[in-house]
Amino acid sequence: MNTLKKTLAEMQAEIRDCLDAVSDQAVEQAVEDILSAGKIVLAAAGRSGAALRAGAIRLRHLGLDAYFIGETSTPPLGPGDLLIVGSGSGRTQSVLAQAVKAQQAGTRLLLFTIHPASPLAESADTVVVIPASSPKAEGPAQAKTSIQPMASLFEQCLFLLM
Repeated sequence: MNTLKKTLAEMQAEIRDCLDAVSDQAVEQAVEDILSAGKIVLAAAGRSGAALRAGAIRLRHLGLDAYFIGETSTPPLGPGDLLIVGSGSGRTQSVLAQAVKAQQAGTRLLLFTIHPASPLAESADTVVVIPASSPKAEGPAQAKTSIQPMASLFEQCLFLLM
């Protein structure tokens, strides 16, 4: 097997193993949260933001009232609405500030993260833990390794789950 195919096979195995470890119950709750929401706004920074921006488009294609935060067409959130956040660390400051503001307006919070014991996870209504490796990992997640750089595994799994 050539080097590229071997590397791709390893990456596929990492993604499969990571997604297999995601709680079915948490994903089912996330789906329920999404389907029962009025407006849906997705928020994340960096490459996680790219994954959730694509997720917002997918949700709109499914007929849901979904937006990515910061766009000129993004409406304000309130009771009955949902903010979906992606943060591997669970402590991204810009996203944390957006979550606090949304929750003050009565919005529910759905979080995708590596860290179930983080500031965002503590305030979220639903948490989907993606047990990926990351340089920011703490606790048991710190022991995980990946052939991929930085938090690529988290971002790929986030993209697939959305």
